[in-house]
Amino acid sequence: MKSLKENLDPAKILVLGFAILIFIGAFLLTLPIATEDGKGLAFLDALFTATSATCVTGLVVVDTGETFSLFGEIVILILIQVGGLGFMTFATFLFVLLGKKISLKERLLLKEAFNTNSTAGVVRLVKRILIFTVITECIGGILLAVRFSFDMSIGQAIYYGFFHAISNFNNAGFDLMGGFNSLTDYVDDPIVVLTISSLIILGGLGFIVINELYEYREIRTFSVHTKVVLSTTLILIVGATILIFLFEYNNVKTLGSLSPTGKGLGALFHSVTPRTAGANTLSMGDLTHATLFLTIFLMFIGGGSGSTAGGIKVTTFAVLIITALSQLKGKEEVVLFKRRIVIENILKALTVAMSGIMIVVVVTFMLSITEKGHVFIMYLFEATSAFGTVGLSMGLTPELSPIGRFIIILTMFVGRLGPLTLGFAITKRRKQEAFRRPKGKIMIG
Repeated sequence: MKSLKENLDPAKILVLGFAILIFIGAFLLTLPIATEDGKGLAFLDALFTATSATCVTGLVVVDTGETFSLFGEIVILILIQVGGLGFMTFATFLFVLLGKKISLKERLLLKEAFNTNSTAGVVRLVKRILIFTVITECIGGILLAVRFSFDMSIGQAIYYGFFHAISNFNNAGFDLMGGFNSLTDYVDDPIVVLTISSLIILGGLGFIVINELYEYREIRTFSVHTKVVLSTTLILIVGATILIFLFEYNNVKTLGSLSPTGKGLGALFHSVTPRTAGANTLSMGDLTHATLFLTIFLMFIGGGSGSTAGGIKVTTFAVLIITALSQLKGKEEVVLFKRRIVIENILKALTVAMSGIMIVVVVTFMLSITEKGHVFIMYLFEATSAFGTVGLSMGLTPELSPIGRFIIILTMFVGRLGPLTLGFAITKRRKQEAFRRPKGKIMIG
């Protein structure tokens, strides 16, 4: 008989690894030393928090800054960092430090974790990812620490600066500001808004894209994947910023009372954070319905493949849009940047998107049954935020029933690992048929 290790494929190992990490984190958060009151967190709340941190979501049932001790906050920060980059990244780094050879099995795990097409160069990629992460988080931490030093002691400013830098680079959105206020006090602060926005964007591009940007001086070109991620990300940010600016311009509860510059910064940050960070400078409950719907749309799309972000991914969205446009124009081929997109990628994009839609629909339906007394858009918003591992909430999260919390825990877990494992499973299970059956015509539309 084969051993358990031999029977586990890379996708199963990733799921099991994340689950073990979550339960270890949940156990640590139940310890008395983890909370300010010395009582520890109830297991369900600890499990919710650990899942949210490991899946870099940011949804919280208790306020992070007010509930947890330094020990608890450090546990959350470690879960965010390991969950964002992936436990295989850290395991590989330790193997390299110890001089251990990276086996083919481990290379396959890395290939799956970063959603790449080949095992070639994955170890080198891990090294670059860790170096880039450390440099980026340090720069962001220093900039935020300098800004926070005007509002708090130097020691606290440094801690807050690096906590929020790590949290937002990993697209987690956890904050220490207290009162479930997130970063609303800094809505028009250029240093905080631009620094954290940059961290979110860099973390959400995907490490393959970052690696190609690093190698551009040598290769002098980008792959179609990188071009799609960069162009789609830019279009979504610019387009969403303009729309949010217009939708909230006269809303006195959000942008209405700010200066023109403040309005621009507020709109920019809210165009970035739904993909998929979770920190917010605008009160979710006070947004117009148009902005809320746009936010749900952005949360569902998410960031780049192989990044710290969630959602169906910008490449999936781009492929579906281009496919639809090609069909409307009567073209037989789907072309992006003068390259034909193969049917396998189109089918995979369609499967990931439809799976995401079904998950959001089912979770929204279940929340509407288990949680009473809220408007429908709150259920849809919460479900999409959990699936997209965003962390934004209209205020429903702390009020969730035990069943509702368990539903969101599962949704965050599936949202973080689902698209990766689903994509792997589709590729692995596709078989070449020995023969083709006759065509069957169905009326569409």
